Amino acid sequence: MVRFRIGPPGPLRRELHAAHGPEAAEQMLSAKTFAGWRKDNVFYDEIRLALGNGILTAQDDDWLRQKRFVQPVFTRARVDGYLEAMVEEIAAIIGTWEQREDAEVDLHEEMTALTLAIVARTLFGDDLHELAAEVSDWSPVANAAILGRVALPARVPLAWPIPVNRTIRDAQEHLYAVCDEIIRRRRAGIDVGDDLASLLIEVRDGSDALSDEEIRDQMLVFLLAGHETTSTSLTFALHLLAKHPDIQAKVLAEVTDVLGDAAPTPAQAHSGLPYTTAVLKEAMRLYPAAPFTGRRTVEDTDLCGVLVPAGSDVVVSTWSIHRRADLWPDPERFDPERFLGDADKGRHRYAWMPFGAGPRACIGQHFSMLESVAALAMLVRAFELEDRTDGDVRVASAITLFPLDPVRTQIRPRRSAGA
Repeated sequence: MVRFRIGPPGPLRRELHAAHGPEAAEQMLSAKTFAGWRKDNVFYDEIRLALGNGILTAQDDDWLRQKRFVQPVFTRARVDGYLEAMVEEIAAIIGTWEQREDAEVDLHEEMTALTLAIVARTLFGDDLHELAAEVSDWSPVANAAILGRVALPARVPLAWPIPVNRTIRDAQEHLYAVCDEIIRRRRAGIDVGDDLASLLIEVRDGSDALSDEEIRDQMLVFLLAGHETTSTSLTFALHLLAKHPDIQAKVLAEVTDVLGDAAPTPAQAHSGLPYTTAVLKEAMRLYPAAPFTGRRTVEDTDLCGVLVPAGSDVVVSTWSIHRRADLWPDPERFDPERFLGDADKGRHRYAWMPFGAGPRACIGQHFSMLESVAALAMLVRAFELEDRTDGDVRVASAITLFPLDPVRTQIRPRRSAGA
């Protein structure tokens, strides 16, 4: 546990408690104790102010109500039904890469485009392709501006005309317009289908239904979190394979043996590619897309032997927990074997939590894993990857983790591989 005092002495000074162990994570996030920790700290307040009060930031009865509406959209059976569309988008990027013929790419740029395309197809319908540029341009701007407001020494109204507020309002204008246009089309009966927008409009809890504003809030959560987190995981999984050709060869052997030239089925993506899945999990250990999780205490709380006063902001560091030597021997080493067989037997259940944990764990984790395993398998089958970065890729975090440098990688088509 570490206590940070931020700002000058006096009323502008703030305190932040940071926890770096799985025991603290369990106390904050588990079903038994999560009610004592609220998502109304400064970080989530700023997300709520900028992007609306979706399921990521909602509290109490509001969160329970939203979960009743949103959870049916992310059942395993429904998500599995999206795999065909995911595969088509992965095949499309493979076709684009094959035309480059032994080229160098920035993995983060490519994977961000891929995951946004998949979100467009599966969660928001084909018509988001027309609006994807707005999301691509404005989502990183919104993330950086939210973090900028978190760092302000005092809370100021969003209406004040300071630069960071103007940036957030500009991002809101563009991102709200994307969602409002999709909702308008669905209400008008245009392109209604199994996408998230259509389902949220149709779903009922008795006689209760979501308003257009509530639907927009959910859409923004999944637009931003749904593609940025998965793109980070895929970027670093492919980057690590490019740096470790021996492990890349093992993935290729498994994929070739299990899939041949065919696309993966849901069953294969879930459990038929254990080594490929272990590579993804190990990449998510080293580079968790959400490296920190914040809460606020409801009452005075003993956290790992430290008395944390009521109303305190507390952050649990997933990044630190994932790199603790007592939990992960030789923690900086990329070793997918950590997730095979009985290797995790006896490991603390909160030692690996890239999707968070407890009742408020990421509702889209099944979607993300299905998409990521399929993409990793198909891309490695189609291309040999060779690292072209200069040493370690520097990273930073706004709402999600991202590389500060281009993740340069040489791609060479495997002539005998099918797409």
